[in-house]
Amino acid sequence: GMVGQLASRRAAGLILEMIKEGHIAGRAVLIAGQPGTGKTAIAMGIAQSLGPDTPFTALAGSEIYSLEMSKTEALSQAFRKAIGVRIKEETEIIEGEVVEIQIDRPATGTGSKVGKLTLKTTEMETIYDLGSKMIESLSKERVQAGDVITIDKATGKINKLGRSFTRARDYDAMGAQTQFVQCPEGELQKRKEVVHTVSLLHEIDVINSRTQGFLALFSGDTGEIKSEVREQINAKVSEWREEGKAEIIPGVLFIDEVHMLDMECFSFLNRALESDLSPVLIMATNRGITRIRGTNYQSPHGIPLDLLDRLLIIATSPYTEKETRQILKIRCEEEDVELSEEAHTVLTRIGLETSLRYAIQLISTAGLVCRKRRGTEVQVEDIKRVYSLFLDESRSSQYMKEYQDSFLFNETSKFKEYQ
Repeated sequence: GMVGQLASRRAAGLILEMIKEGHIAGRAVLIAGQPGTGKTAIAMGIAQSLGPDTPFTALAGSEIYSLEMSKTEALSQAFRKAIGVRIKEETEIIEGEVVEIQIDRPATGTGSKVGKLTLKTTEMETIYDLGSKMIESLSKERVQAGDVITIDKATGKINKLGRSFTRARDYDAMGAQTQFVQCPEGELQKRKEVVHTVSLLHEIDVINSRTQGFLALFSGDTGEIKSEVREQINAKVSEWREEGKAEIIPGVLFIDEVHMLDMECFSFLNRALESDLSPVLIMATNRGITRIRGTNYQSPHGIPLDLLDRLLIIATSPYTEKETRQILKIRCEEEDVELSEEAHTVLTRIGLETSLRYAIQLISTAGLVCRKRRGTEVQVEDIKRVYSLFLDESRSSQYMKEYQDSFLFNETSKFKEYQ
């Protein structure tokens, strides 16, 4: 579990409930706080709590400038990736218990295999002729007499449900994971509703885009997709929703370092949040009042006020001494480093006076120093040694001030003027 940030986690819990109930459409969340206060961890926690069927797309604000497409197209594709479509369709299946499998191999050794498959339910029994592809599928799934299977009539896909309870007393070698199921009732052929939750709107866009096609999904080079293609797909998905064939799953789009976006991107986000097909937008930033990229205007978090007005803002606070100590203890267990009680206290103090990330980075280096002297437990001397070897941000700044004239391209005077 996550340590500290109780108020932020409670707020995130309320956001999670709103997402599940569908009450957050057209709104977004901003997680703001100092570096190293768990902003990304909270966003990942929301995504995991929504379940595996909910699409989650993560994007850094600086990424959109390095992609070979326009900024708004990169954001459009990220929005579409974060929207899932649950498509429902009815299919005919054959479900029964395998009584016998007969496979006839040609006497000459060449030619296709043929065979017969006997399936039964509690009410009937039928023999089916098998072709070479079905025989190969049965062999691949390791189907044998006594297994309960389903066969999709449209695709020929075989799914093994388990072993029949009538074979529970057999003395065959079976693993502990073997699952026993009842013999199916009724007729062998049945109609079953199948739900596909793997298709994302972005994937549908790529497949239907004439310039790219299906292979672009594997190459990753999707390029720019025309707005006409997206409009046609939106209309088709809306038609499926009205007919009850499809259901939209609004996912989560997480944009880290959102202060790196410019006015063009913020204007696009404002418009995109008003769309019917809009995911839940979660943004994170560690900036205070700063300049909006591409302008000379300053704003809280580097975000325009009209977009800030739409956001639910969650603030993260610095960790207390007790929380810092607990985080460092968990990190030591993860990195398999044993600290003495005195060394743990010193490392906690370093984390409070410098930064938590700096203290975490000292754990592995102190562990190496301890192993070099063939010790089993990191002592205060090991922490002091690595503390003297590696500078934190404040000591590095102090070093620059003292030796600024020795470095090339010194611009301290300009820096002071800017401040």
